[in-house]
Amino acid sequence: MTDAIRYEKGQDGIVVLTMDMPGQSANTMNAVYREAMAGIVDRLEAEKDAIAGVIVTSAKKTFFAGGDLNELVKVTRADATAFYQMVLGIKAQLRRLETLGKPVVAAINGAALGGGWEICLACHHRIALDAPGVQLGLPEVTLGLLPGGGGVVRMVRLLGIEKALPYLAEGKKVRPDAALRAGLIHAIASDRDDLMAKARAWIVANPNPVQPWDEKGYKIPGGTPSSPSVAQMLAIAPSVLRDKTKGCFPAPEKILCAAVEGAQVDFDTAQLIETRYFTELTTGQVAKNMIGTFWFQLNEINAGGSRPKGHEPCVTRKVGVLGAGMMGAGIAYVSAAAGIDVVLKDVSVEAAEKGKAYSAKLLEKKVSRGHMAAEKRDAILARIRTTDKEADFEGCDLIIEAVFEDRDLKANVTAAAERAALPDAVIASNTSTLPITGLARAVQKQERFIGLHFFSPVDKMPLVEIIRGERTRDETLARAFDYVLQIKKTPIVVNDRRGFFTSRVFGTFTNEGLAMLGEGVSAAMIENEARKAGMPVGPLAISDEVSLSLMSHIRAQTRKDLEAEGKSLPEHPAFAVIDLMLDEYKRPGKAAGIGFYDYPANGKKHLWPELKARFEKADRQIPQEDVRDRILFIQAIETVRCMEEGVLTSVADANVGSIFGIGFAAWTGGALQFINQYGVKDFVARAHYLAEQYGERFEPPVLLLEKAAKGEGF
Repeated sequence: MTDAIRYEKGQDGIVVLTMDMPGQSANTMNAVYREAMAGIVDRLEAEKDAIAGVIVTSAKKTFFAGGDLNELVKVTRADATAFYQMVLGIKAQLRRLETLGKPVVAAINGAALGGGWEICLACHHRIALDAPGVQLGLPEVTLGLLPGGGGVVRMVRLLGIEKALPYLAEGKKVRPDAALRAGLIHAIASDRDDLMAKARAWIVANPNPVQPWDEKGYKIPGGTPSSPSVAQMLAIAPSVLRDKTKGCFPAPEKILCAAVEGAQVDFDTAQLIETRYFTELTTGQVAKNMIGTFWFQLNEINAGGSRPKGHEPCVTRKVGVLGAGMMGAGIAYVSAAAGIDVVLKDVSVEAAEKGKAYSAKLLEKKVSRGHMAAEKRDAILARIRTTDKEADFEGCDLIIEAVFEDRDLKANVTAAAERAALPDAVIASNTSTLPITGLARAVQKQERFIGLHFFSPVDKMPLVEIIRGERTRDETLARAFDYVLQIKKTPIVVNDRRGFFTSRVFGTFTNEGLAMLGEGVSAAMIENEARKAGMPVGPLAISDEVSLSLMSHIRAQTRKDLEAEGKSLPEHPAFAVIDLMLDEYKRPGKAAGIGFYDYPANGKKHLWPELKARFEKADRQIPQEDVRDRILFIQAIETVRCMEEGVLTSVADANVGSIFGIGFAAWTGGALQFINQYGVKDFVARAHYLAEQYGERFEPPVLLLEKAAKGEGF
C-alpha cells in the first residue's frame, strides 16, 4: 500500500518520498499513512548503503494536515491501551527516519500543521516554500489535544521550554519568514523547483547529519527545569495558565506537564511521557466536545450546510453601510479588507469620516507591526468612500443598516437607501433584537430584506447571525450567506423571532447573573463562578459593557411591541436590579465610567464596593456549583427552546453560534453539546432541581423531555 507515499530514487542516490494519500484532499496520519510509512522506513533501512539522502514532500496542496480527526474522535477509554501503542508506533517510525544515518530534508510545499509539522521536526533540515497558505505550527491545543507525534519533545529540544510554549500551549502558527527568524526552519524557497534544488544541495553538502538532541553533550536551549531562570518561570507558569483556562481546558495544562517532565529525562522517555498525556486527552470528553464543534460542525457550516441549495455562488462587489458608529465602521472595515467597495454614510461627512478613521487605525496597527505593507493599507482605505447622501448608494448590490436600535429610524434610512441601490440589491439590518419581518415593511421588496447581525468588535468577532424574515427569499439568504463567507466570517442561519438566537440566549446569561445579585448572592462569587464555568467574562462585567441603559431601552421597546400584539412581557427578577442601578444609584455602565464595576482612569476595573452593602445577604449564599450551573443551564435551556420553536434549524448553528456569538463555555463544545456531554437524562434531573430552587425558567422544554425519554442527544 506504499502508493500513499511514493518512493523515487534518482541517479544521484537521493530518495524523494512524496506523500499522497489516495482519495483525500489532504494527507493525514491515518491507518493508510501508518502502513505506508512502516514500509518506507523498512525499505530505507534495507537500501541505506545505496542512498545519499531523503527528501520528504507532498503531492497535495498542503504538505500534511495532521492527525485523522475521524479516527481520534472515536477513541474511548476502553481503547486507551491499543491507542497508546499505536501512537508509539508512529513515533518509532519517525525516530527511525531521523536516526537513519543519512540526511533527511523536509521540502515543505504547503501548510504543515500538527502531525505535518511533527514529520518536519523529525527531518534534519527544513525548507519551506514562500507562498500564500503556507503555515507551520501545532494547533492541537485548539481542539483540546496536545501534539502526540513527538511535537512536544522535539519543540522543547529545538527551542527550549520557554520559547516552545507559545507554539505548544497556544497553538501559535507562523508563516515561513517568521519560522525562519524563530529557528523553526533553515531556509525558504521561491518555487517548487527552487525547493527541491535547495533540498538536494543540502544533502550533498551534509552527508552525515545528526539531530541536535542526538549530538554528544547536547543541552536544552535556555536550560532544564532545574536551572534558575527556567525554574523561576515555571514557578508562576501554572498559575498564569490556570488563570487563562480556569481549569476548564485540560490540554494546555497537560502540554506544560509533558514539556517540563520531558525536559528532565532522555529523548525516548520524554516520548513515552508525551504519549501518555496525549492518550489521556484523546480519550477525554473535552477533546471530543471541541473536535465535534470546532472541526466537524464548523466545517459543515462553512461548507454551506445552512445555505439554500440550487443557487449559484454570488460575489458582493459594492456594499452600502448606513451608520458610521462602532458597528457600521467595523462592517465597512471587514468588507473593504475583503476587497469589496464600500460606501459609508452617516448624517454628516464628518461623522462618516470618523467611521473611516476606525479602519485607518486598525490598518495602521498592522503596518506598524510589520503584518501588512503600506500599499495594501492604502488600497483598503481607498475602497471606503464616505458620504452623507443616499444617492451615493447607486450601484450597491448590498445595503447594511447599522443605526441605533430604533424601529422608526431604521425604517426611514433603509427605505431611502433601497431607492438609490441596484434594483435587485439585498437590504440587510444589523439589528440584534428587533424582528426582521417587522423591519422589512419599510422597504418595497420585502423578499430582498434580511437580518445580518454582527458582533462587536466586528473586526475580531468571527460570527454573523443571518436572520431570515417571513418573506425573505431563498436567493436573498444564499447571497447573504456568500457575503458572510466572503468577509471571512462564520455564518449561522436563524428564523425570525424576537431576540433571534444569540441575543435571546445572551439575555438569559446576563439576566441570571443579575437575578442572583438581586437574591443577595455575592457579586464576586457570581463573576468568579461564571469564569470558572468557562465564560470569558462574568455577567455583571458584560452588563456594564453592553450598558444598563441599553438593556433598559431594549426592554421598553420589547414591552411596547408586545403590547401592540396584545401580549405582555414576562417579568424577570433581573429587571428590578437594572432599575435600581439606573434610577437610584445612577450607575449605567462602563461607558459612563460607573456600573457594577468602578473604572478608575489609571487603574484596573474592580467591583463597586457598595454592591456588598446594597445587595449581598449573608443568609442567601448558595453552593458554588449552583451558581455555575444556573449560568450554563439557563443558556442551554434557552437554546433548546430556540430549536423547539424553529428559530434554529441545525445543531451545528446552535453550538458554533453559542460559542462564537455569546462566548458560551468553549470546553463544552457549545450549548447543545453541553447537554449531550452532561447526559440528557442527568441534565433534565438537574434542571428540575434548579427549577424547584430558583424559578420555573429552569423547567426543561418539551423537546428536551422527549429526547430524554428516547435516550437521544442533540
